[in-house]
Amino acid sequence: MPDDVPSGFTVPPGWAGDVHEFDPHATPGFDGGKKKGEKHLLACDDSLADLQERLFAAHHGAASGGRSVLLVVQGMDTSGKGGIMRHVVGAVDPQGISITAFKAPTEEEKQHDFLWRIRPHVPAAGQIGVFDRSHYEDVLIHRVHGWADAEEIERRYAAINAFEKEITDSGVTIVKVMLHLSYAEQGERLMERLERPDKHWKFNPGDIDERGYWSAYMDAYSKALSATSTPHAPWVVVPADRKWYARIAVQQLLLQALGEIDPQWPAADFDVAEQTARLRETFASQG
Repeated sequence: MPDDVPSGFTVPPGWAGDVHEFDPHATPGFDGGKKKGEKHLLACDDSLADLQERLFAAHHGAASGGRSVLLVVQGMDTSGKGGIMRHVVGAVDPQGISITAFKAPTEEEKQHDFLWRIRPHVPAAGQIGVFDRSHYEDVLIHRVHGWADAEEIERRYAAINAFEKEITDSGVTIVKVMLHLSYAEQGERLMERLERPDKHWKFNPGDIDERGYWSAYMDAYSKALSATSTPHAPWVVVPADRKWYARIAVQQLLLQALGEIDPQWPAADFDVAEQTARLRETFASQG
């Protein structure tokens, strides 16, 4: 594996700062440009795939219990969430992955607590679960647009912390990523979607409206990160102006999470020598 360790910016518990402290164009932990970054991504693909397969195999057939990983990806529109899904998560065996993209809640979901629709998607043992947006929408967009008052937002922070502590205690390693994009870079990416017919399908006129709330979103992110970056589930702010860097940083976070779990290949539940002999007999019988 390469020596560089693209790390993003880990938000320590008790942090009371502002996301503007983190440079969205930086490449913390990595010394190099785009070409080196792309080589780094490819060089680490096999390690990530191997660890993911071992995690899946170690829990194959298990009824309950065990370890899993939950990757939570948050970010403003065009911050590169889709690229993370394709270039990082897409490098591993899909049978061990579950991706959930949380959209606006349905009428049924609105009748329940905001975590009701989240719980069924917590990854089972042996799985890597990915949330493309998540329960954090309920303390971000709801704060920005005033859909929940300050008291309710505080209640949700506490509920999120309790929920994440509950699932980490059950064996889930949580990796929480904020893809930190600059206002200028988002404008360029939106303009590209308008200028290229092959990207028109990605454009949503509402994205321009939401740019008018940029400062409010940055404030909402600052408050959410401050309230919910905990020892068991810390936030990592990943600079996202350079797409290639965001991908290798998230890849590294997954490698670290899986490496700490250190999943091992399960022992055979049969006599290997006996089955090898039986198989060799079949070779001769068809001669």
